[in-house]
Amino acid sequence: MRLEGRRILVIGGGGGGIGRAMTRAFGAEGAAVAVADRDPDRAEEAAAELRVAGATAVAVTVDVRDADELAALVATAVRELGGLDTLVTVVGGQLEFVPAVRLHEMRDDDWDTVYELNLRYVARAVRLVLPVFLEQGHGSIVSVGSVTGVMAAPHQAAYGVAKAGLLSLARTVAAEYSADGIRMNVVVAGAIATAVNPGPDGWVDPIPLGRYGRSDEVADAAVYLASDAASYVTGQQLVIDGGVSARGPFG
Repeated sequence: MRLEGRRILVIGGGGGGIGRAMTRAFGAEGAAVAVADRDPDRAEEAAAELRVAGATAVAVTVDVRDADELAALVATAVRELGGLDTLVTVVGGQLEFVPAVRLHEMRDDDWDTVYELNLRYVARAVRLVLPVFLEQGHGSIVSVGSVTGVMAAPHQAAYGVAKAGLLSLARTVAAEYSADGIRMNVVVAGAIATAVNPGPDGWVDPIPLGRYGRSDEVADAAVYLASDAASYVTGQQLVIDGGVSARGPFG
């Protein structure tokens, strides 16, 4: 029970991929969880699953693009859980929302959509939880990033730029708020198989470990970063990519 007594808000925790795996992992480790999702049914399903397993969980509906809804979400999580110890941001992506195109072909509104769903809402959510963490003298933030933020992102430039921004945000939080007991780290995910995105077979070839990652492997990394085991870790990126980012051009 590495997270027993912790109160965690998971933005994007109701789906069938990484967010749901994190929700389950946090509940299994003893945390009380606020599950936030755009789809109210998915949020409630995930929360109900935790309650059946004996954990404390509440469901909250949010559109991360709406600043007022984000503010209401944080207030609701604090109220329903009796406080907040950890913020986890999972929502993101590009291919689900806009086409994969070369940089000069990308439209401004598509760029803005990707930026909004991968970086802007995270920065807003972080700014919203910081006063809560400052008042209580502790808090942690875990964001889901991508190897596209540490490598090139062909045909997904906006996504790569936004995910790179997460790393800068984490370093800034570490520099500004470590003395206040507040940490922020990023789980940098590679190709992860999910129920909705098993991934094409050909994509396995460049992965040194020879397979896709699993959602629960990313969730385990998030549990570590949210726990006291990572109490001396902040401003860092924990890469879960099967060795892709370490592979040289001739490897």
